[in-house]
Amino acid sequence: MPTAKHIQPGTKIGLKLTAAERKLILDDLMCLDDNYTKVIGDTPVDQPVQFTLDDWDDFGGYIAAEANHTEDNRLKKKLDAIFNKIQKILDTHTDEEPPKSLKIEDARKAKVLSDQAVVGPPKPTDNKSKKPKAKTTSATVFQFKITLKNIEPPIWRRIQVKDCTLDTLHEHIQTAMGWTNSHLHQFEIGGTRYGDPELLCEGFEDETPPVNSLRTKVSKVVPENGKRFCFDYEYDFGDGWEHEILFEGRLKAEKETRYPFCIEGQRSCPPEDVGGPFGYQEYLEALDDPKHERHKEFMEWSGAFDPEKCDAQAVTKRMRRGLPNWREME
Repeated sequence: MPTAKHIQPGTKIGLKLTAAERKLILDDLMCLDDNYTKVIGDTPVDQPVQFTLDDWDDFGGYIAAEANHTEDNRLKKKLDAIFNKIQKILDTHTDEEPPKSLKIEDARKAKVLSDQAVVGPPKPTDNKSKKPKAKTTSATVFQFKITLKNIEPPIWRRIQVKDCTLDTLHEHIQTAMGWTNSHLHQFEIGGTRYGDPELLCEGFEDETPPVNSLRTKVSKVVPENGKRFCFDYEYDFGDGWEHEILFEGRLKAEKETRYPFCIEGQRSCPPEDVGGPFGYQEYLEALDDPKHERHKEFMEWSGAFDPEKCDAQAVTKRMRRGLPNWREME
């Protein structure tokens, strides 16, 4: 991917929208911010619409959300075309400085981090002279390292997100790793299970409901002092994809950086429904060996697959676009 042109924050970039695209945006995007509606409506049809990169990023979110939610395939295709035009601007321009990553004793070594991490929330102390509690504000960023367990070499992502519910963190994990949110999930933090009670208890009247992840904020389950600790996230109870979520600390948001953000990562996410860690290992062996008895089957199922591929910029874009509003889907 070519290097993006660096521009000053607040600089406006023009994008030519056709009359049909303008009409679609103004007529079909019911929840569009009034400021965007006014700018598009006031811009002559033969002139490009001018927004800052922050505005284009936010505006693209409206387009993506509508494309994700619509059941009209023709409308989705048109919205995707507009989104791709906006994404091209975001790909070729930047006003961001590289985000600062927490400096944590060779933070790239997962084993060192895991060995030093606290499992579960820290125990309360009686020290009356302890420092005041850290306040969580809109300028606070939480850094996590997500590592898929039982896979070697490890598959992992390091991300930064603002405070959100655990349910939203679940979406960040899904988009960062490359999952498709096609199965159930749950968190286990300090011996307590968190998830969507309606989904996890459906069909199980005697099931003890989890703590509601739709109402629990990240800031309430990570240590207030920023000390790193581990908790678990499980996705797809059939394949059993277990993830170690390592909280690496809090830091101040950079003014010229948009969040969520993927700092770095390694290796591709396994395909959905491949059969968990053991099935994935067989899958890789079969793809690598044309004489393997399942080589043809897997090639027809998934096509070519590069297990070493991980593009942090692409991951960031996927995280910002988010997931479809799957709770409204039938």
